[in-house]
Amino acid sequence: MSFIREMTKAMRMVLVLWLLTAIIYPLAILVMGQALFPFAANGSVMVNVEAEAIGSALIGQTFTSDGYFHGRPSRVRYSQGKQASPTGISGASNLAPSNPVLLERIVEQTNQFRDDNIQPLGELIYTSGSGLDPHISVRAARQQLGRVARARGVQEDEILPLINRYTDGRFLWIFGEPGVNVLRLNYALDLKDINRQ
Repeated sequence: MSFIREMTKAMRMVLVLWLLTAIIYPLAILVMGQALFPFAANGSVMVNVEAEAIGSALIGQTFTSDGYFHGRPSRVRYSQGKQASPTGISGASNLAPSNPVLLERIVEQTNQFRDDNIQPLGELIYTSGSGLDPHISVRAARQQLGRVARARGVQEDEILPLINRYTDGRFLWIFGEPGVNVLRLNYALDLKDINRQ
């Protein structure tokens, strides 16, 4: 009889712990996240004026036009388009520094930047470890400022305030370096063009 009582007690404890850890705690976190941080809890997905998803502010996007600031290169194929979700799969190419494919890509990108009178900074040539980095340094953004201003037919002084506005500071004011969110900056440039028309 004592064995059955102990088994019943153990089963109740397992059930209570399961309810707490598998149902109540996750639901509480979900509700708190949606109530306090809805933008971050839903993937930091940015939408355009037509309420269509254009990407996540936390995941780098590929921009190739001269009228846009370019982010870090990536080996990841980002989901893009109206029907695609703005996500990517994390990962690097894992190519050795002596790999001819890597060397060829670096030389090609360096020459392209030199043709555009842009100093080939490391972050504009080398991929990030995750392949998803959405930021570039303020220096890298300023290097591209002339090309973007020429392509959009505006003065550099019109774009500089946008670079400053979309520069994220250091984490907790001490960790890392300030970085410009490329997706937010490029979308602000598009909005500026729409408002100018």
